[in-house]
Order: sequence, then C-alpha cells, then structure tokens
Amino acid sequence: MKEPSRITDAHVHVWSADTDRYPLAPGFEKSDLWLPSFTPKTYFQYSQSVGNMRLNLVQMTWYGLDHSYILDLIADDPETFVGTGIVPAIADVSLPNPEKTMIALAQGGIYAFRIRGGQTARQPIGDLTRWLDYPGYEKMFHAGAQHNLALSFLIGTDDLPELDRMCTRFPETPVILDHVCGIRIQNGVLPESELELLCRMAKHSRVMVKLGPFQALGDGKAPYLDLLPLIRRVVDAFSPERCMWESDSGGPIMMKDPANDYPLSIALIRDQADFLSSSDKKQILIKTAEDFFFNR
Repeated sequence: MKEPSRITDAHVHVWSADTDRYPLAPGFEKSDLWLPSFTPKTYFQYSQSVGNMRLNLVQMTWYGLDHSYILDLIADDPETFVGTGIVPAIADVSLPNPEKTMIALAQGGIYAFRIRGGQTARQPIGDLTRWLDYPGYEKMFHAGAQHNLALSFLIGTDDLPELDRMCTRFPETPVILDHVCGIRIQNGVLPESELELLCRMAKHSRVMVKLGPFQALGDGKAPYLDLLPLIRRVVDAFSPERCMWESDSGGPIMMKDPANDYPLSIALIRDQADFLSSSDKKQILIKTAEDFFFNR
C-alpha cells in the first residue's frame, strides 16, 4: 500500500508550559504534569517522517473545564485540529446544562466529549450497574444525537452493559470507545470474555472504536506485531468504517522511542495487517476520524 500523504490521529494530548496564559486548574501543580509540556510542535517533530497529520486534541485533566488551550489551537488551524472536551454530567455545584456546554464548545471545533464512568470513574457514584442513569447523561445523549456530537468513553469492558442500554435508547448518538475499551493482550493471549463484551457493541451502528495506543495494548515493543489478532477481531466486528487509529501521544504511557515507534505504530496497520485491504487501511488511518471530526 502506498503511504497515505495525510493521516488522522484520533487521540492526542497536548498542554503548554505557559501557565500564565493557560493556567492549571486550582489544585493542580506543575509536578502533576506527565511532562513539562507536550505541544503540537513536539508531536510534529517525530510525526513529520510519516507525512501530514490531522489531530483530535483531547482536553487535559489539569486544565479542568477551561478548554482555552485546545480552542486556541483549533482556531489558529481548523484544518489540522479538532477537539474532545470535558463536560460533567453530574455535579454538586451550579454549572450550565451539559447539553448547552456541548453545543457551545462545538462552535469552537470540539465535537466529542470524554466520559469516565462506572468502575472506571475517579470517584464511582451510585449503582455501578446503572451509572448512566442520571438526567445529565440523558441530556448529553440527546444533544449528541441532535447535533452529531460524540460521547467518548474512557471505560473498561465491565462498564459496557450499561452503555449498551443507553445506546439502545439513543441509537442516533455517536459514541466512541477510547483505547479499545481498555482491552490488553498479555503473553500473546486474547482476553476472550472482554473481547466478546466489546464486540457486542458493534450492533449499535453509531459506536466507533479507537485502535490504540499500541504501546500500551500488549508487550509495548514496536513493531507491535502481537496486537494483530486483537486488531483483526475488532475490525471484523465493527468494520473499518467504525475504527480509527490513535497514537495517544502525550498520554501517560509513552512510546519508548517516538521517532522510531510512531511510524511503526502506523506501519502496523499500513504494512503488517495483511487481512486488511488498501481501502480498509485508508479508512482506519484517515477516513473514519476525518469523516466524523473534519467532514461535517
């Protein structure tokens, strides 16, 4: 397959060292940051060997609900950047209705909204078998369906039955499952029960899956060939049209050698996944994320 001239990275974390212009949320300190900074410039230093990139920028926790940094990057170059934001559905303080915040942020190029819930939540709330059973989440699902805005879930497979219930109620809401829903290959063995739970979600036509980060899903060693069976099963279940590649650059599990490992992450799909056609590879590396985030 000829190397694509432009690839869409569905998941990149960025933050600035300029804490005067982009202050950390109260309670966070510079010592909390994974690195002093991780900017698009840092990313492009090692991605340029692959080609032109489009990035979905995921809001950093230590900025709280202030999306100024990614909004400024998007405003400066909307052909290259879009965003995934954070909007709380449940709060014990007065905040705007979550659906209104989603719509307002979408005007600035933020088209997905990250949700941690169930057993994956930092502070689990209520009945974990019905963790989405709150008015705020219902409003977010309604807004997602009406405005083509995705709810991007950072959850494990144990939390999928409740998401399955909501996707059945709101079949038009775009849903993205981050990081292959936390599934990991250990010693080359696929976790069949977890994989079955994930693949059941393919019955919902608007559920998409991010494939990555490859440095975190298996033994962590490029060229990541141990992940090919996992990729095949997920793509077979969801189809290439609902799978998107992500690097999770800037994320907590770093590539050991980005200059070497980053192109090998792309090559795993482009060159090593011989069960995919050329059009399938283009779909996963470019079009799925591009169609949702950029071709609106």
